[in-house]
Amino acid sequence: MAHAVTPAATAQTLARLESLADALAALGWQADLDEPPGRLPCLHVRNPEPGAFALSEHIYAQPRRDGTWAYWWPWAQAIDAPDPAGAAAVITRALRAQPAR
Repeated sequence: MAHAVTPAATAQTLARLESLADALAALGWQADLDEPPGRLPCLHVRNPEPGAFALSEHIYAQPRRDGTWAYWWPWAQAIDAPDPAGAAAVITRALRAQPAR
């Protein structure tokens, strides 16, 4: 997932992360944009359920090798959904607290 960080790529990245943040907010989830100096911007997504706040992850938006954009887990695995609403569904499903057995 290593790509050159250019101003144009950063602007596209931020726009895609903001779209994902909006899709997550529509589902009641918390997502904050993180722009650490010298690193790729990402979205810190947190499960809002009581007691599940530790279920969180940083999500990235970067182009694939073929030029299409994707959302990425921090371990460099693409999220299998190209649009913000689909990616939000995958992320919330992965970070949902499992019921006690």
